[in-house]
Amino acid sequence: MKNQIKYGILAAGLVAALSGCNSSSEDVVVSAPLFSVGQAVSTKTPLQGSIKGTLKSDSTYNVTGDVFINEGDTLLIQPGAKVLFDGKGAWYFVVKGSLLSLGTQAKPIYFTVPSSVAVKNETLGADPTTDPAYKGFWGGIAGETTFKNIIIKWTHLDFGGGKLGTSPVSFLANGANAYTLTSKNSDGIVVLEDSWVYGAVDDPCRPFGGKYNIMRNTFEKCGFTGGEAFNIKGGTVGNFAYNLIIGMATNGPKASNDGQSPTQPQTNILMYNNTMVANGWRRSSDGRGGSINYENGAKGGYYNNLIVDSKYGPRIVGATASYAGNSLVVADTSNIKYSNNYNYVDSLKMANQIYPVGFTTKPQTTDIPAPSTFLPTGYKPGQAYDGTAVVQKNNPLFVNFPLPYVATKKIADASFVGTFNFRLQPTSPALGKGTTGFTPLNVVPISERYGSTEITAPSTDIGAYPSNGKGNQH
Repeated sequence: MKNQIKYGILAAGLVAALSGCNSSSEDVVVSAPLFSVGQAVSTKTPLQGSIKGTLKSDSTYNVTGDVFINEGDTLLIQPGAKVLFDGKGAWYFVVKGSLLSLGTQAKPIYFTVPSSVAVKNETLGADPTTDPAYKGFWGGIAGETTFKNIIIKWTHLDFGGGKLGTSPVSFLANGANAYTLTSKNSDGIVVLEDSWVYGAVDDPCRPFGGKYNIMRNTFEKCGFTGGEAFNIKGGTVGNFAYNLIIGMATNGPKASNDGQSPTQPQTNILMYNNTMVANGWRRSSDGRGGSINYENGAKGGYYNNLIVDSKYGPRIVGATASYAGNSLVVADTSNIKYSNNYNYVDSLKMANQIYPVGFTTKPQTTDIPAPSTFLPTGYKPGQAYDGTAVVQKNNPLFVNFPLPYVATKKIADASFVGTFNFRLQPTSPALGKGTTGFTPLNVVPISERYGSTEITAPSTDIGAYPSNGKGNQH
């Protein structure tokens, strides 16, 4: 007992002595080890075939064929890793188990091609037919019917969405367009947050079912002559919020219940606090493109979206018909709610489509510009009208983007972010004009590794960059 007391006194003294020696210059910070799953994957052998384990931080991996993550397996990608596709095929990461691409703001992850294959063209007025953004140098990330998790954070997905040869995915046909992010499992969880999607031949993100949270991302130059940032099919439920979408061929998000099976839920998508700029201009046919679209049995809602110089305002299909050569099927109009959306236009052609002609989008008193300032007395949804009164009115005052867009340039040329800054100036009329009177869909878990970091709540400021700093971080 005496020895125990003696040793206790000595231990206490040693702790006290060590504590007394501490100073700010002598503090030792021990970093937590990086999260790992299974064994590290070697960088010496190109990636193709079945893999699992961990792609190590700050390492470069070369892809020379389709990669498969088998059912029950997990592939983790640590911050700063680069995954380079050789550009010789539309190679896919086919996820039958789980993929965790966990970049950080300081160390994002890259899925891209070597600079010898393609580099970004950020010249206004570049010819789309020669722009590498629309060539599709690799396929994408696909969740097969058994996949469990696709979690993508702080990750660049550049130059994907090519044309398939022999499809490695059960739900995509041979020779079809690939999609940079796609899935077909209504129980699977897909998170894309704080990431960048640059370029695609068609839709960069097309789910055929799943629980989705697409939040605080930047989409640039997606779709050559057609394609939405988020083209939703039957069985998909979730949020699309705080995204910056610029230069899409067609819409930002489009929701459809097309292809829903009896075992899948109805498509239900909430779209809020997005900023959409110069969309819809590479799609030549009328009746398609520009901002938001609900059709073919889909339900949901859209609020607080900032739509600038896009070909059409939000479009809700209210009757099964053929419009301008497009076969259209009615949305679940009784279960689509919306308000507090902001539309700025530089031309009369766009002003005359803030409420698209031939569709059932209903003006809301909380919309900007106020419907009463340009719609005729007795206006009914779908009617033609004269929008002269609102051309170049209600400038949202971006920190750095030229509005009105000068007549010597085409708004279609503004297809990338570059040095533009789409945050709002302190005097922006979009500040304080949003609503928080709705609840996001909580269909994915809140998790550092296996879900969303957070489901960012709606803001009273319109667009992806609210003044509280809680929105898009790019």
